[in-house]
Amino acid sequence: MKIRELATGLQFPEGPIAMNDGSVLLVEIARGTLTRVTPDGKVHVVADLGGGPNGAAIGPDGAVYVCNNGGFAWTRDPGNYLRPIGQAHDYSGGRIERVNLHTGKFERVYEQVDGIGLRGPNDLVFDAHGGFYFTDLGKVREHEMDRGGLFYAQPNGSGIHAVAKPVMTPNGIALSPNGQTLYYAETEGARLWAFDVTAPGQLRKDPWPSPQGARMVVASPANHWQRFDSMAVDAEGNVCVATLMHGGISIVSPDGQHVQHVPLPDPFTTNICFGGPNRRTAYITLSATGRLVAIDDWPTAGLALNYNA
Repeated sequence: MKIRELATGLQFPEGPIAMNDGSVLLVEIARGTLTRVTPDGKVHVVADLGGGPNGAAIGPDGAVYVCNNGGFAWTRDPGNYLRPIGQAHDYSGGRIERVNLHTGKFERVYEQVDGIGLRGPNDLVFDAHGGFYFTDLGKVREHEMDRGGLFYAQPNGSGIHAVAKPVMTPNGIALSPNGQTLYYAETEGARLWAFDVTAPGQLRKDPWPSPQGARMVVASPANHWQRFDSMAVDAEGNVCVATLMHGGISIVSPDGQHVQHVPLPDPFTTNICFGGPNRRTAYITLSATGRLVAIDDWPTAGLALNYNA
């Protein structure tokens, strides 16, 4: 596969959205911005959100909804690789934000669930009914870490509830082509989990020993030091999971029986989305090195999202 570099110098890019005009929206977590990369490689800030904007998706109203984790502390490793190392000293609280693409104005839609503040919202996906599922990974501090959860919410702020909790380090989240399976990636254990969706915002739960009611699709091979990050689903239902440390994209069949790894030159390959003609172009964030790249000949077309702009 041939890799095209579209933009460099980004400050830990994540949350790519392939737009119909050929541009790519993404967040720069370390910069605190929602950013647009145009087809000619120019970089424009859409909104200065502060905190730690993470996953992003277009909602049914055409606005961009952003999971903001409230901010990370950062370090640079050998090779000048940038990576997060825990909760920021100026952590500003987790929230879901709505951004008007025309004006750049933004507002907080959710900051808490049942009186408990969001800690580190990470990624989200809209279903065909106009609601969205999102993960809250939690935050890591020197001597402790949060347990997170999965939630379902309405974009107009009218309702939010937990669909699974507590959950250890939930990160990427995605729906199957028919919308009947909800996948999420567990970062620390490098495991891909799945729930059956029984109704909008309702999941079937497996009994113990499932830790949160999900069924495990696949786990990282024991001989690979890796973690799972964000994801996208292709038109055939395969789950394409950004894989940290063993940098690249892991392509997992829906039953977990087949796993293919596409290596990429960044240990913090964090997210993927599909766009271009027939959605055969994969746009991938290489976060430690601050790049957005594209692969035009992805083996399978990406799944069309429920909303785009």
